Amino acid sequence: MKKVLLQTAIGCLCLSGILNTQASEEVFPENIFVTLKDSGEIARYGGQSVWKGDPVMLYNAITPDGQHLVVSSPKTGSIYVFDTKTHKRLAKVKVGKAPKGLKVSPDGKEAYVANEAEATVSVVDLINYSVVSTINVDKTPHNIHFSNDGKQAYVTLQGGAGLGVINTQTRKYVKVIPTPGIPNPHNLDISKDGKTVYIRDLGNTVGVLDLTSGKMKKVITVGQGHAGIDITPDGKYIFTGAIADDVVTVIDAQSLNVIKKIKVGFGPHGVRSSKDSRWLYVAITAEDKFVVIDTRTFDIVQEYNLPSFPFWIAVNGNP
Repeated sequence: MKKVLLQTAIGCLCLSGILNTQASEEVFPENIFVTLKDSGEIARYGGQSVWKGDPVMLYNAITPDGQHLVVSSPKTGSIYVFDTKTHKRLAKVKVGKAPKGLKVSPDGKEAYVANEAEATVSVVDLINYSVVSTINVDKTPHNIHFSNDGKQAYVTLQGGAGLGVINTQTRKYVKVIPTPGIPNPHNLDISKDGKTVYIRDLGNTVGVLDLTSGKMKKVITVGQGHAGIDITPDGKYIFTGAIADDVVTVIDAQSLNVIKKIKVGFGPHGVRSSKDSRWLYVAITAEDKFVVIDTRTFDIVQEYNLPSFPFWIAVNGNP
């Protein structure tokens, strides 16, 4: 057991890390950021530190240059922008009611924010820190992902409509793609070639949606309850948590078969792999911890205790 004492602007926080086979520096090839929902803080690894954010820090995303972290707060109806090095809050931008998932555009100029309680998506200028457009969508938008060229934004419509598509050049809501077998689309990720969207439902399923045909290729049973979902940048595995369960499910991205369920502790929600696909990071909500998994062996190699309710993970290089 290795204990790291961290002196921060809000006092002394104690995080413990269990190191099995890998050095701390190796498992964090770049900085990653974990939101801590109940304590309103943000944790950074490597160079482990925790800093005070604002009430209910929920979803987060890093700008492509790695310099800024954008975080949603449904409690305040705002997003916050932080400097990733100094941890200074650069801006607070009022958006819509109950902002949840958000993503930064590939060019780093804008953030799209899903306002779950009012069926809109806010477009935020990250240079002037202002809302430049509000796009009406179907009910209960939850999270967003851009196409690789940034010309479309896909939004999960948890109210049941399917997957919404926004033309980012015109900022128009252009269509909804039905998601049969996925009644309440929750979180999502997209393949490197931009042809497939992986959708995590509120229940215990993952849908594999072909964007070319608009057809659902497969619905896969995973752990219980909603969670994040991530396809590794090398396109080899799909990982998803299960907030009402204790497993991370591993899906082979080629065969679309479940090949492993990794026991990590109760309530895994945020999942994100390193940009080199070597490590998987998991936020365990009910046990207030954060774990690192070796994607070659599916073993947990590091574990850290955190303040209350670690929720979402942002990794530079794996948006």
